[in-house]
Amino acid sequence: MWTTSLVLLLPVLQTEVGTQSVSDYVPSRSAWERLGPAEAGFDAERLTEAVRVAQDAESDTPIALDEYIAATFGHEPHSEIVGPTRERAAQNGMLLRGGYIVAEWGDTLRPDMTFSVTKTYLSTLVGLALQDGLIESVHESVGARLGIDEFAGEWNERITWDHLLRQTSDWRGTLWGKADWADRPPAGGLTDEQLRAQPRNEPGTTWKYNDVRVNLLAYAALELWREPLPRVLRGRVMDRIGASRTWHWHGYSTSWTTVDGLRVESVSGGGHHGGGMFVSTRDQARFGLLMQRNGMWGEERIVAGEWIDYAREPTPVRPTYGVMNWFLNTPGIGEHGELTRPLPSAPEEAVTFRGAGSNIVYLDAANDMVLVLRWVDRSRLDEIIGAFLAAVEQPTAVGAGW
Repeated sequence: MWTTSLVLLLPVLQTEVGTQSVSDYVPSRSAWERLGPAEAGFDAERLTEAVRVAQDAESDTPIALDEYIAATFGHEPHSEIVGPTRERAAQNGMLLRGGYIVAEWGDTLRPDMTFSVTKTYLSTLVGLALQDGLIESVHESVGARLGIDEFAGEWNERITWDHLLRQTSDWRGTLWGKADWADRPPAGGLTDEQLRAQPRNEPGTTWKYNDVRVNLLAYAALELWREPLPRVLRGRVMDRIGASRTWHWHGYSTSWTTVDGLRVESVSGGGHHGGGMFVSTRDQARFGLLMQRNGMWGEERIVAGEWIDYAREPTPVRPTYGVMNWFLNTPGIGEHGELTRPLPSAPEEAVTFRGAGSNIVYLDAANDMVLVLRWVDRSRLDEIIGAFLAAVEQPTAVGAGW
């Protein structure tokens, strides 16, 4: 059913706070307990400095996110915004250790666009479909399972769930009025006809970050579940981890379809053309904690541990990328032949979920940390993470993760 890989097992020091072991603590819907820096194993002055570094690294992304999308993607064919947007909040974030809040700044309750972090919620729903037996294997043909026109033809019928999940499908077609070739086209001023005529690649042999193909995965997942994906996410994940009722997940004005006689919106996997998940920092932190805890919420299994293992496996043609949107810290070869990691300051097993803006969820099982950063300069991400790690005095003060 899955592919599996070896997972680092970390020592757990059971630090007691009252009667609750911090390695087991999860917040309730109504209350989220806090630890002081010393209780959580941090140097208080260095942690204050780390928060300052994050605050000083606010992104220059325009407040009006429709203007940002237009400026970033407006050169693409069919770049019209067809999903909702909203003005962004100011820079904010929060740090968890052992599930407890250790630091929090800015407005962490406001639901904001999270762009490509939406993809992590989407891929999780495919994992749950596998968990429930709606599909037998990530390596089965999507077209053979669903029998829909989008996977007809000699090339598209070869595409598996794994190809879509890892962004290696090279699917060709048009979905919701957006053509695959129009999404992040190669530089060089090619005409539409030249873009359409690009050579095809065998699924699995090339990687491309392509939101049309991500939206195809969302549509395929809708065909599997036979009900709106936000409803599945709320019932299977968000309500069970005590998330707020403020988050909302959108598609496009063009992405409505009929499922079992009902009109249903097929949601998007990001905000490239508007839409995607609008979610608060606190809800992102809960979701990150669930993933860092290997799919467990307290004593309740929500996401299969095998799915987390699979999500963290490097994509062969893109070793720093697992299942969407799991960005890995896998070593690679630098421009001078040296081994390097995307986040040199972070442990090799660390993971980030990343969205434009930048919106970041950082998972660090080695230090039992979850760090959510909203609207930071991505070029300073390693600096910010390094500052928080420099504040750690007790490296494995808590630890419950993969």
